[in-house]
Amino acid sequence: MLMQRVGSPTTPAPRTRYVRVVALAMAARCLTAFLGGYVLTAIVATLVARLLPIARVEATIWAMIPGFLFYAVVGLWCFHEPRLTRVVGGVWGGAIVAGAAVWLLGVRP
Repeated sequence: MLMQRVGSPTTPAPRTRYVRVVALAMAARCLTAFLGGYVLTAIVATLVARLLPIARVEATIWAMIPGFLFYAVVGLWCFHEPRLTRVVGGVWGGAIVAGAAVWLLGVRP
């Protein structure tokens, strides 16, 4: 009676399933924060450098300097926001929109 099994040994307990879901959500959040934040920062820096009305070299430098701060802010926001869908949509959607804007603007003359 004391050592009796409860449930079958092949099905994981509901707590184990919940832990797996939480672990996958955290992995997605980390991937979005690190990789997606980098992609978003690089594309936004490219867009800003393309839009600045100064020489190419100076525009690139002025766009990349705040990029370090922007990347940190995006990464912190990814872990602060409680909804994963909002994080994924914001970071990857922003990267797609900014990338489309860079593509539509084309090469700087």
